[in-house]
Order: sequence, then C-alpha cells, then structure tokens
Amino acid sequence: MNSAAERLKAIDTLPATDLCGIAISTLDRLVTILNQETLLLRTGRLKEAGELTAEKTRLAQDYMGFARSVQRVLPRLRVEAPAMVEAMRVRHEQFATQMAENLRVIATARAVTEELLTDVATAMSASQRPKTYGAAGTLTGQPPVAATGVSINRAL
Repeated sequence: MNSAAERLKAIDTLPATDLCGIAISTLDRLVTILNQETLLLRTGRLKEAGELTAEKTRLAQDYMGFARSVQRVLPRLRVEAPAMVEAMRVRHEQFATQMAENLRVIATARAVTEELLTDVATAMSASQRPKTYGAAGTLTGQPPVAATGVSINRAL
C-alpha cells in the first residue's frame, strides 16, 4: 500500500495537462452537484437534496486535494500549461460565486424549517394554555409551557 506521501508525489508529478484536466473535471462535477442541490432546495425538495450530500462531499474532498496539488506545483504548471491554469482560475472564481449562492439557499431552508418548527411548538403550547378568565377579564392559571415534543407523520 502506498503511503500518503507517495500518493501526493504521484499526483504532483502528473503531466501539467493531466493534473489540470483532472482538477477541472472534478470541479465541473462538483459544480453540477452543487447546482442540483441548490435547485432542489429552492423547490423545497429537501430529502432529494440531502441524497446528494455524500457525492458532494466526496467531490469536494477530491477537488481540495487536486487544488492543493496545483498550488504545490503552480510554477511548473504556469510554464507547461498556462491556458489550463487560467481556465482553472476562472472556473474556481465561478465556483466560489455558486458556493455562496448554495450556502445562502441552505441558510434560507434552515431558517424556514426552524421557523416552521417554532410555529408548531408555539401552537401546541397555546392549545395547552388555560382558557378561563378571572374577575379582571384576564386569563387565569399558569402561563403556557413550551411543547415538550413534536410527532411527525412521515406517511403524509
């Protein structure tokens, strides 16, 4: 079995066009998955979006490995494949923009989910609140207690 250092060396010594090509290909596949996830989240298809997580994580790890390799041998790549280095730079900048949009959509989905759960818990605790009025015309009894649990019927 090869050590990590040997695997890194093997990647670092790839011909410039091969290393750049692998990095670009991995990034393109990552961008495709990221865009699919963003679209699914925007349309409220959270379960389907979650199914992309494993592949997205694997591609992100692969890309980071190749990006680090590119950084280590960048002077050589600039000499041997300057056009591909520029293509990688442009694609990486586009990826950063797409990643920011993806993170914004994820944050929105999370906020909507949290707000929905808070509303459900508030409604449940309100139903447990006493509904009798005292002499002063105000509700009597204990203030409502936050709901202790929520049951969800996933069959719907």
